Amino acid sequence: MTKVRFYQNKQGEILGFQTVGHAGYARSGEDIVCAAVSALVLNTLNSIELFTEDKQIIETDESRGIIRMKLSGDRSKEAQILLKSLRLGLQNIEEEHDRYIQVSIKEV
Repeated sequence: MTKVRFYQNKQGEILGFQTVGHAGYARSGEDIVCAAVSALVLNTLNSIELFTEDKQIIETDESRGIIRMKLSGDRSKEAQILLKSLRLGLQNIEEEHDRYIQVSIKEV
C-alpha cells in the first residue's frame, strides 16, 4: 500500500507531503495505481519547480517508495494550488482503489 501524508498548517496551507510504499496493485511495471501516483507526484514537483519561485527540499528512496517534499521559505498561491490539485488527484485514486492507497492530512 502507498501511504501519502500531507502536512499543513492551521491556516490550511500545505507545507509538504510524504509518500511511502508501493501500491501492490500488480507486478512492477504493470501497477496502474503506482504509476498514477508517481505521475501525479512527479508532475507536481516539476510544476512547482518550473512555474513558481518556491523552494523545495526533496528526499527520495526509490527502493522503499519514499518521496518527501517540504516547501522552504515563503509559499506562493500557485504552489498551494498545485499541491491541492495533487491532493485531490490522489484522493480520487483512493476512492477507487482504497486497498492500495491511503491519503491523510496532518496539521503541523
